[in-house]
Amino acid sequence: MKRSSLFLALMAAGLCSLSGQVFAQSAQDFNDMRAELKALRAELDQLKAKQAQPAPAASAAAWNERLDTVELRQKDAVVLGDVPGSFRLPGSETSIRVYGFAEANLIKDFKSTAPGDNFSNLPEQPLASTHPSTGKNVLTGQTSRFGFETSTPMGNGAFNTKIEADFYGYCGSECNRNRLRLRHAYGEYAGWLIGQTWSTFMDLDNLPETVDFNGPPGATSRRPVQVRYTWNNPNLAKFQFALEEPSDGAHSPNLVARVDKGFDWGALNARILSHEQRVDGASKRGFGFGVGGSYKLTGSATLMAQYTQVDGDGDGAYLVGANYPVLDGGTLRLDRARGVVLGLSNAFSEQLRGTISVGTVRSTRRVGDAYVSAYGLEGNERLTQWHIGMYYLPIKNVELGTELMGGRRTTFGGDTGNLSRLNLQARYIFN
Repeated sequence: MKRSSLFLALMAAGLCSLSGQVFAQSAQDFNDMRAELKALRAELDQLKAKQAQPAPAASAAAWNERLDTVELRQKDAVVLGDVPGSFRLPGSETSIRVYGFAEANLIKDFKSTAPGDNFSNLPEQPLASTHPSTGKNVLTGQTSRFGFETSTPMGNGAFNTKIEADFYGYCGSECNRNRLRLRHAYGEYAGWLIGQTWSTFMDLDNLPETVDFNGPPGATSRRPVQVRYTWNNPNLAKFQFALEEPSDGAHSPNLVARVDKGFDWGALNARILSHEQRVDGASKRGFGFGVGGSYKLTGSATLMAQYTQVDGDGDGAYLVGANYPVLDGGTLRLDRARGVVLGLSNAFSEQLRGTISVGTVRSTRRVGDAYVSAYGLEGNERLTQWHIGMYYLPIKNVELGTELMGGRRTTFGGDTGNLSRLNLQARYIFN
């Protein structure tokens, strides 16, 4: 483990060193270099044409020396890549983009703090009947991240790859997330994607921006390993089909299909899910579906909404806030949960933007139901959480965020736990 951590640290340092060397050159420097390369290629063609003509030995030697010089300069040139913010190394057709940000969050909890997470964790919010309302202050930079993307021209489009990590890997309540964590790692070509990235069932386009790292419950937030195929017909719609990493303990992969359609006024999507849940050898297959969309109210304001329903979620990620499956004797019971997320975003200027959002998830079970009897009265019947946040950009590549948020957890037994906090953030973006 120590060797692995050392390797990852050296890799990160190498990437940062590479980006520092390359991006120290301004965009104008790259443009000048690209123009010089174009001129060198033209001169090279002329030299080759003249070299083909008979010439004295001394003259031929001079031409050969000049030809070698031009070829060396051409190979040494580093130019802008095909992807915005990217570069190409000498002799390579692959565009490389290094990106990321360093950020710090100051969190002031006015109520009790849920265990195991610095950011919102409403499903485990302490209940008023068992925990006194005590505030807490947290200062963390663990959600800083880095990554790189590549794009290589191929016969049937570009071959793309992406690797991204942050420092928010969970390692138990004793250390409360302070390890390097893989977020994305995949390759993509000709409509196929293989690797780890956002679930095909997740409606990322209609998920409101929040300063809080976790955001509201009621939506999907999962990055499984998957095999996905995308067929995009601009005149019809975009269709996606995926086999995704099974939930904890399950044996068969999860199946996802979705369709997306864009319009001048916004966009719509529909998603379906079939997933296996397994507890102590008992297995049951659950179903899920979701719809989402956005509507452009003005040139700067957008309204977004999504609805998700899932039968049991062992990872709590296909529907954030859903109750886990439980084993009732020899029967595996799945809680059917329904989630809704609404958001309104507006860009007031190039320097200022804001979002208001609310998310809620509710169990369809009731007291006396076999599921509730097996799960207990402390299971969550309903979760509701709201956010009011703003981002201000004082200078290029710097974002300052502030957000007020609150929420309520209500159990099957009628007990409640309230969330109230302020989150301040400073983010420094590179590329």
